[in-house]
Amino acid sequence: MSIITRIKSAIGLESRSVLGVNGWPVPLSASAVTPATAQGVSAVYACVQAIAETTASLPLILFKRNGDDRERASDHPLYRVLHDMANPEQTALEAREYMQACVLLRGNAFARIVRGWDGQVRELWPLNPDNVQVQRTSSGLVYDYTKDGVLTRLLAHEVLHLRHRLGDDGVMGVSPIAAARGVVELAQAENEHGRNTFTNGAKLLGVLKFPGRLKPEQRQAIATSWASQHAGGSNSGRTAILEEGVDFQALSMTLEDAEWIAARQFSVEEVARLFRVPPTVIGDLRNGNYSNSVEMARQFVTQTLRRHLVAWEQAIAAKCLTDAGRRMYFAEHQVEGLLRGDSANRAAFYSSGIADGWMLKSEARKLENLPAIDGLDSQPVEGGHSVPTPAPLPYPSKQQEAMA
Repeated sequence: MSIITRIKSAIGLESRSVLGVNGWPVPLSASAVTPATAQGVSAVYACVQAIAETTASLPLILFKRNGDDRERASDHPLYRVLHDMANPEQTALEAREYMQACVLLRGNAFARIVRGWDGQVRELWPLNPDNVQVQRTSSGLVYDYTKDGVLTRLLAHEVLHLRHRLGDDGVMGVSPIAAARGVVELAQAENEHGRNTFTNGAKLLGVLKFPGRLKPEQRQAIATSWASQHAGGSNSGRTAILEEGVDFQALSMTLEDAEWIAARQFSVEEVARLFRVPPTVIGDLRNGNYSNSVEMARQFVTQTLRRHLVAWEQAIAAKCLTDAGRRMYFAEHQVEGLLRGDSANRAAFYSSGIADGWMLKSEARKLENLPAIDGLDSQPVEGGHSVPTPAPLPYPSKQQEAMA
């Protein structure tokens, strides 16, 4: 300990290092990064909502295998839990959206599995990850959940556990904000700087020029009067009254101001990169146009959402179905649900499927929740007779997966 450090300690002062891990600077003004504070950064909140609400709003269907075909297992108890009501208090969308947000902000999401007398899943109750401790025992993983001072130990088959990228311990997931905490800290520091600047009116917008020299007490009185009338956000836009030849000279934007604005814009790109979300999806349209926005929307599904959708489907198969059940049932998201608000592309999708032979007209009407029409799938031929349309070919992506 140096002499200067000892003197500072003796008089109650302390020195704080401005260097973090590997010598990178740490913004001292930034608050601690937690799931709650991280969502105070608009880009973080937008990325989490874009992934969570899109994932939760996609239809999650339980299918039953029937040879090489499949059909909806609407009579299975798990179907209603995944598609309609997760539990008596929460819809399937609400529960899944909360759990997906927990995965992105905390790296893990937990739901307590409630089974019926026949062993089938009847309810899923999301748990607060902050109240769950996971331990590895000789018999497997156990989950200690604390609520209102009461500790409940749940076994592995009683908890649906979703993870972000698996950590080194092989048990817990690592959230993006934990893996790249500095990115969020920097964005928080920039937010705090801008908030303090505009709240306190500390930005130098101009100078007052007097024809003569002022005495110290005059300078102090003018400064106090000016601050009381024009400083702070509540006084913004008020008209100043100048006397005795006083002139107000406005200042243009400084280089530091321009750099702060550019840093704010770059933070949006950094956060979007952290969550693998195209910037146009979270409202950053500076480099967006019609052509690349359509492509970025496609990448959002194929590169951003796909990993999370597969994680849900595999976790459901592992925890909500038995070995025998997995051979007969499987859960899958209907990504075509993203076209629900786009009637033009939805019509083009159906038209292409019918023309290429992997979809029937009756199937298209069923997807649109329209009543069935008898004989719709029969094709008229010469002579007034009709023959049934051949059975549709497998959906292209499913066919490729089967051949792989």
